[in-house]
Amino acid sequence: MSAAHLSPASGVGVDRQRSRRRRSLRLTLEGWAFVGPATVLVLGLSIFPAIWSFFLSLQRWDGFSEPQNIGVGNYAYALKDADLAAAVTHTVLYTALFVPASILLGLLLAVALNRRIRFIGLYRTAIFVPFVASAAATGILTTYLFSPQFGLLNNILRRIGLPQQGWLEDPRQAMVVIAIMSLWGSAAFTTVIFLAALQDIPGELVEAARIDGATARQAFWHVTVPQLAPVAVFATIWQVIQALQLFDLVYTTTRGGPLNATQTVVYYLWNAAFRQTEFGYGSAVAWTLFLVTMLITVGVVLYSRRARIEAF
Repeated sequence: MSAAHLSPASGVGVDRQRSRRRRSLRLTLEGWAFVGPATVLVLGLSIFPAIWSFFLSLQRWDGFSEPQNIGVGNYAYALKDADLAAAVTHTVLYTALFVPASILLGLLLAVALNRRIRFIGLYRTAIFVPFVASAAATGILTTYLFSPQFGLLNNILRRIGLPQQGWLEDPRQAMVVIAIMSLWGSAAFTTVIFLAALQDIPGELVEAARIDGATARQAFWHVTVPQLAPVAVFATIWQVIQALQLFDLVYTTTRGGPLNATQTVVYYLWNAAFRQTEFGYGSAVAWTLFLVTMLITVGVVLYSRRARIEAF
């Protein structure tokens, strides 16, 4: 009797479960129908070339003849390549100039823009415009400003009676110029990141610090800055990655000159792979750069976590 009474209810329960499964399956298929093409595109344009380049890094291949398997020969040669070592030095110099300056400048601009003043939307838009400008436009502007012959800065120096500078044609100044122009475009990114983080900080924290007697400067350094630590770590990692991958601005301005003073690692591997047709060696340099970038990223993240734990 009880089985007879439970049979219809259990049948309804089974029907509901089947309906839920069909609905879940339909939603899953619909979701994959939307993301599937993009997933295939990402796999085809990133994952597959990365895997292929790794196997290519174990070979000697000029793009025409039959590939020769040489194992880790390309990596061994990279360790003793003097030109690559010089490119690494230039990249490290650029990173040391660019990353701290971009973080500090982005923070200062974010603090300045985190105010309720007239036309603040216009100011924020103007700050972000250089970030969306193309590398070609930035390169043209760099040439216009820093050309030793007809550049704007040398014209100003000439008018006020100061000696003209070599700028992009001086091996001692060229990388500094590249770093300055990179700041012009990339500082907008850190500004937006820090500005969003500043607006997420509860105003009660700063008000409580001011009530307790802290000055505006003390409240900023002891309340606001610690709240920005996770954002600063992210921005630092991002800017380090961008610095290690510098290519477009060098390509559009100096082409690695003068005297290879601005030849970075990415420009060097591009030159080796696509101008000298040493695709295997270029792939080995690219994979080495990838591993170094990953180690730096992991190191920064672990250090920031450890520092945060020790702070608490």
